[in-house]
Amino acid sequence: MNENMEEGDDVLLFLDHKRTYLVNAEKDRIFHTHKGFLDLGKLVGKKYGVRIISSQGVEFKALKPSMRDYIFKMNRRTQIIYPKDISLIILFCDIHNGSRVLEAGTGTGALTCALAFHVKPSGVIYSYEVRKDHADIAEKNLKRAKVAEFVEIKNKDVCIGIDEHNLDAVILDLATPWSVVEHAYNALNGSGFFASFSPTIDQTIKTTIALRENGFVDVRTLECLVRGIRVELGKTRPDNLMTGHTGYLTFAKKAYNCIV
Repeated sequence: MNENMEEGDDVLLFLDHKRTYLVNAEKDRIFHTHKGFLDLGKLVGKKYGVRIISSQGVEFKALKPSMRDYIFKMNRRTQIIYPKDISLIILFCDIHNGSRVLEAGTGTGALTCALAFHVKPSGVIYSYEVRKDHADIAEKNLKRAKVAEFVEIKNKDVCIGIDEHNLDAVILDLATPWSVVEHAYNALNGSGFFASFSPTIDQTIKTTIALRENGFVDVRTLECLVRGIRVELGKTRPDNLMTGHTGYLTFAKKAYNCIV
């Protein structure tokens, strides 16, 4: 990892957990905040992690952005899958360097960015999106996160069919995932992974039935809830707000019908 910030590099300015800013280290660039302005040119050539003082004397930390930062700061017109759910998808589908993964629909590319980050440098994500305007936004977000070269965006309806074969995983964020189950089975390797994110239980039930009817095994559904803890000496307690229900995650694996 490059420890120094070069001209044009992305930088996460950290004030506190609620106030962070994704900017570029550029000479002659002034960034205005409610805590005063910062001369971003001062960051060029400095190490990530340095502190920079605003015109009002407020201290910001200049950090290297993580994939989580890119996801939360990306330009979006659709609801994104949260990192808490993305993390489970990556683990349960065994996404790693070299994986060949089909994802649909792309949306603004939050899940796409995370998947691409984990399949690089020798894997690939085939991402199906029916709306061209969403695909265009996702492509810009992928480029900023520096993972666009590992993604092939296809302006196509995955419910009609899947072009690719011998896939390691099929991951869906669609209104009717059950309509893709048969296509997914045909496109996956033996023991390949299926995952679907659905906001409602009715979608989940239909998808689960379709998976069981089409040769998938180890079918399971999870819901991930995350509660932060406010840690202070003598008064540590759970946060008043938490990230509750976002959706149901349904996972399965492909098994062949033949017996040996």
